[in-house]
Amino acid sequence: MLRKSQLKGLDSKEGRTRLIASLFADDTTVFLHETDSFEDLQNLLTCWCKASGARFNIRKTVVIPLGNKAYREKLVRSRKLNPTGAPIPREVHIAEEAEPIRILGTFVGYNTPQINVWTPILEKIDLNLERWNRGHPTQDGKRLIIGMEVGGRTQYLTRVQGMPSEIEDAISKRISKFMWGETKAPPVSMATLSNNIASGESVTTQ
Repeated sequence: MLRKSQLKGLDSKEGRTRLIASLFADDTTVFLHETDSFEDLQNLLTCWCKASGARFNIRKTVVIPLGNKAYREKLVRSRKLNPTGAPIPREVHIAEEAEPIRILGTFVGYNTPQINVWTPILEKIDLNLERWNRGHPTQDGKRLIIGMEVGGRTQYLTRVQGMPSEIEDAISKRISKFMWGETKAPPVSMATLSNNIASGESVTTQ
């Protein structure tokens, strides 16, 4: 329906492809040209919902301004894609400069500091590691927990967005603190701790 509509969307650099929508599961991203009408998009979505029986959650809708800075700022102020267009409804959030918006596990936005993207993840890691620590896990247990809580929560975002060095340092400090507590001189270096198990040596105790 969107692809057959009169909405212009965005053109590729070569001008061969019209980008109008990207769909994955229940997540839909629609691309609008500055000459398009947000009202037309709403009408299309309303029609689609009636035909399919689905419900479109307008409260989760976020508009991410594209284009040069002057246009983006004007869109945020006026809530219009163009001077003759109808204002975007107040219940629809319009992202401002440096505000990270999550789409399919990654974050997009203009001039968004990476710390803004990673802070919620660091906070979640801190919360969960503290909770696990109350159970006094063994060193091997801590290794498994770090794999779940730290590796599991950072792997995808690092893959799609990259991890700044300052975030990498912050996570390394959290791992060291969780493994060894507040000691200033960990008995095993981080390089050794994070090395492949197969590269280690077996130790026999009597």
